[in-house]
Amino acid sequence: MWWRQTRAEFQACHGERNRRAMRRLVGSGEVPGILAYDRGRPVGWCSVAPRERFASLGRSRVLRRLDDRPVWSIVCLFVAKERRGLGVARALVSAAFAYAARQGAEVVEAYPSMPRGRRSPDIMSFMGVPALYESEGFRMCARPSAAKGVMRREVGRARRRAIERGRSKRL
Repeated sequence: MWWRQTRAEFQACHGERNRRAMRRLVGSGEVPGILAYDRGRPVGWCSVAPRERFASLGRSRVLRRLDDRPVWSIVCLFVAKERRGLGVARALVSAAFAYAARQGAEVVEAYPSMPRGRRSPDIMSFMGVPALYESEGFRMCARPSAAKGVMRREVGRARRRAIERGRSKRL
């Protein structure tokens, strides 16, 4: 719920109230993100939705809109510690992109943390790192700060037609 609320709302609803808010969101029929499972057990999460759904993103001084194009945003990734390094994050980003494309997205945007020479603590890369998105066809469009980048991937006509026909082949 972090990106869907103001910081004050998130703090005021910390814990159980935010969990209830997420349950209500899911119960409403809105899909707040993508889950990865291993043998029926959830091992990863990727939050993806139209940028307008993320109130805090809209108020961010660093992650301002690049232009007036409608975009879908990937704002959060989580992979269970024991599954890290096994391609789960890449699968989540790929699935999030495909989901957004099926919903009519023309552009999917991500806001990775920029590496700073040494390995960052996991908490610092909850939005992913550039190499992850590059491996899925995203390209760097802006560097609004030393810590953050803005990467985009276009949903081309050929990709959209393949998705509409139900083909899962990567284009």
